[in-house]
Amino acid sequence: MTTEYINYEFPLNERMRVFIRLEQLFLQLDHFLAGSSIWDKRASVSTLVDILQVFSRHDLKAETLKELERHSNRLNQLSSHEGVDTKTLRKILDDLNSISKTLYATTGKIDISSMKSDLFQTISQRSSIPGGTCSFDLPSYHYWLEQEKQSQDEDLNMWVNQFSPIRTAVDLILNFIRQSGSETKETAHQGFYQATLDQTQPYQIVIIKLLRTTPYFVEISGGKHRFTTRFMSASNGNVRPKQADTDVQFLLSYCIF
Repeated sequence: MTTEYINYEFPLNERMRVFIRLEQLFLQLDHFLAGSSIWDKRASVSTLVDILQVFSRHDLKAETLKELERHSNRLNQLSSHEGVDTKTLRKILDDLNSISKTLYATTGKIDISSMKSDLFQTISQRSSIPGGTCSFDLPSYHYWLEQEKQSQDEDLNMWVNQFSPIRTAVDLILNFIRQSGSETKETAHQGFYQATLDQTQPYQIVIIKLLRTTPYFVEISGGKHRFTTRFMSASNGNVRPKQADTDVQFLLSYCIF
């Protein structure tokens, strides 16, 4: 079912930016893995290459463990507050500790060398070249794509499974952070809205919800000190998007955790 609102999320720090990127890539991977055509398999492998590129640029194991520890510390602080559901809180803390232990137990860095497959490594090396994975360049890949689905799924599962602990952790972290958001009704005067952030609060993500019928999209920029939004008209033909010249109503959530 189509929702009433379109959500625009903006990460306020680099860690959240990387986590949301990974989340989107994993969801994209799920979509293509469910397909059975050669093009679905190609898209699955291509998405895996994109995921590995994110891993190669960041020490995601260390970053994820730091974020899990931060969440555990904040939740432990809440345990002394009146009215807190201690049973639910303990369950959440147990989940955080469990995934932390799993991550600590994983050895080595996840990168292209950890994909124990000559085929995948060759595909990854050629993927940066436009059309570099065509059948005439990579006949071994062409052969793999023509094999039975069971054989392909075995390889794909082997390649995908090494990401499971970090994916579980990232999903858990983002879910907590999004649920921490408090929603308010705001107005962008002539399509512009700016807010200064309280430096004593751990802002992670801002979410803007705009009615699907609103003829604008949202450009968001900013960082840990402030953020700015501009509501822009959608491009039409050769006409470039421009800022709205009327007030725009929207919902704003600050995700602080």
